Amino acid sequence: MAGTITALKVQKRNPKRVNVYLDGHYAFGLAAIEAAKLRRDQVLSDEDIERLKKRDSFEKAHDRALHFLSYRPRSEAEVRRYLQGKAVSPAVEEEVVERLTRAKLLDDLAFTRYWVENRERFKPRGLRMLRYELHQKGVDAKIIAQSLADLDEEESAYRVATQRGRRLAHLDQASFRQKLSAYLLRRGFPYGVVNPTVERAWQELIAEDEKI
Repeated sequence: MAGTITALKVQKRNPKRVNVYLDGHYAFGLAAIEAAKLRRDQVLSDEDIERLKKRDSFEKAHDRALHFLSYRPRSEAEVRRYLQGKAVSPAVEEEVVERLTRAKLLDDLAFTRYWVENRERFKPRGLRMLRYELHQKGVDAKIIAQSLADLDEEESAYRVATQRGRRLAHLDQASFRQKLSAYLLRRGFPYGVVNPTVERAWQELIAEDEKI
């Protein structure tokens, strides 16, 4: 396929890519960042073309990973699984992960803290469930332990119980206990935390009713 570059044309549908023409014929596409290093009348050997294609494979995989990360932070394992699903070669996968890590776009400790803080803010979970979720994300057990070390599980359970308990305030005591306990257990809180939390929530509801 060796030949002389006769044209470099930006793709109409994707301005981030450039079509390379050799000896008047379309040869291959490249990421614009790589095509910018080329010029018309430049002679490319077979080795040059193979090198360019490898760099293009990396740039495409890197762009895909950036797009994947644009929705929310990800763990390293999530990014690796995503790239593997796109049939990216192991060598390119390693290079992409390395670049993202250097750019601090991949950091499992930061990701784990983000995950826990997000859960605490919107959908509090028990430690058991948080560990399970993070394990599913491929995070190392030591990092998980470090991120959960300061979490107050009892306080988290109380916040959930307070919010959910208001919706169950119309129930009798037995039904209230049953439904709220089941709800907290589904959120991953242990019985040792659930029982006193439910009792606290019930007593606070009674106290509020007495004030009315």
